[in-house]
Amino acid sequence: MSDLAAADPGLAPTGSDPGPADGEVSPDDWRQRLARALAGVPAGAPAPAVWRALGEAGVLRRLYRGGNALGPVVDPARLGDLLRAVDARGDNGATLSVLVQAASALPILGSGRAAVAPSPVAAARERVLTGSAQVALAATDEAAAGSDLSGLGTEVRFEDGGLVVHGGKRWVTNARSAEFLLVLARRRPGRHFTDFSWVLVPTGTAGVTVRPAATGLLANAATGHIALDSVRLPADHLVGANGRGMAVFARHMSTERLAGAQWAVALTGRVLADTRERLRGRTVDGEPLWHNAVVRRDFAECLVRVAQLRALCEDLAGTAATGQNLSAGALLKSAVGLTADAVLARCAQLQGADGFAAGGAQTVRAEAAVLGIGGGVTELMLDSVADLSEQLLAEWRT
Repeated sequence: MSDLAAADPGLAPTGSDPGPADGEVSPDDWRQRLARALAGVPAGAPAPAVWRALGEAGVLRRLYRGGNALGPVVDPARLGDLLRAVDARGDNGATLSVLVQAASALPILGSGRAAVAPSPVAAARERVLTGSAQVALAATDEAAAGSDLSGLGTEVRFEDGGLVVHGGKRWVTNARSAEFLLVLARRRPGRHFTDFSWVLVPTGTAGVTVRPAATGLLANAATGHIALDSVRLPADHLVGANGRGMAVFARHMSTERLAGAQWAVALTGRVLADTRERLRGRTVDGEPLWHNAVVRRDFAECLVRVAQLRALCEDLAGTAATGQNLSAGALLKSAVGLTADAVLARCAQLQGADGFAAGGAQTVRAEAAVLGIGGGVTELMLDSVADLSEQLLAEWRT
């Protein structure tokens, strides 16, 4: 049995997915598996089709290595390969859909004893791992700013031997396509980290209403707003231990921030490559724009920025994946905010009128703004980095 299966039987390879044990899969084999999984998915296919292909190929099950009561730990190299392969399809909505599930929702769904015992949580998790269902991470609350999770108003209470969930969630990725909602809810008044729990809510449950978010961006992410009107569920739909909601979320937030940085590297690299080809193909007075000294300098500046972000990803990947060091996630998220928009804005400018074409660089830049907002806005992340200054400076002196 592989190390992954020993740590968590729910992540072991299944009979429907033959092949070498997890520990025997080389990086090249892993990338080939990714390529084969996505090869049959048509361009522009709905995000659930992309997710299903990844699940059926065993990719989702093999993303994680071991774990504990707070959930499985992602393999950072495999996560980066996954996001790069999905991003290469050029559909930012689909990539966001995969990222949130792979880096946050699935690991949270795997926290606690219910994840490996016969239970609705374990059954839902198995469906998501095999790609036959999606799960939406419903954290951002209608009662508080996205950066103020401890101020959320959605509540869960025990009543008549079951659970009652009431409240609302906003800007939830996969809300309109997922079979399951992973809802962060308040179990008692207060802002202490033990005052919150996760609840698994099937989207077909009475009292659940999902409406589309009013945006034309990231269409394939199926973003929506969710109303939870006194939704009643059996008690075994609680995910993880009661009161461990924030602890589990914090544990996996660094992984999502790593994933965001990995995606930013892939996305900016893809747009830079496209921009370079356009500059080489367009001429002014018979000379390609690529030969213009100012253009080359600006383009090189973008390359340096992305190279720095890539190096930071590689340096902090292991630390961020284990979720034990707050500085790793804060640094990565801040670096993404400072890098992605600056690079994409310059690419959009260099592409000129072509950047305004449908799906062009200007649209990509607008969609990529989610990297500087989702999971923590850049300004707040920089404030966190400042709080960590003493620790960081001490580490850099050793």
